[in-house]
Amino acid sequence: MGLPLTYRQWEPLRQTAAAKTAKVEATAHALRHFYASALIAGGVSVKQVQVVLGHASAVVTLRTYAHLWPGGGDPTRAIIDAVLSPPKESVRTETAP
Repeated sequence: MGLPLTYRQWEPLRQTAAAKTAKVEATAHALRHFYASALIAGGVSVKQVQVVLGHASAVVTLRTYAHLWPGGGDPTRAIIDAVLSPPKESVRTETAP
């Protein structure tokens, strides 16, 4: 594996024929976010995304990308509702005669 591609090396390559044809500007920032988003969608852990992006800590990664990990919603309400709701008929025990 070689050294990372520096911005100075990459900048002249970003407006390739494909990008021009698609009429998109492939900025380093956009490609970095795309890369991170693809990794997260593929199930990569926070720690691994942190490492490959070169963030100082997983906290930095989470501040930027936490909303992309599955389960970003608040499950606490559903859990408490399930715990406090009456038991379903299928799990009730029969009373002794």
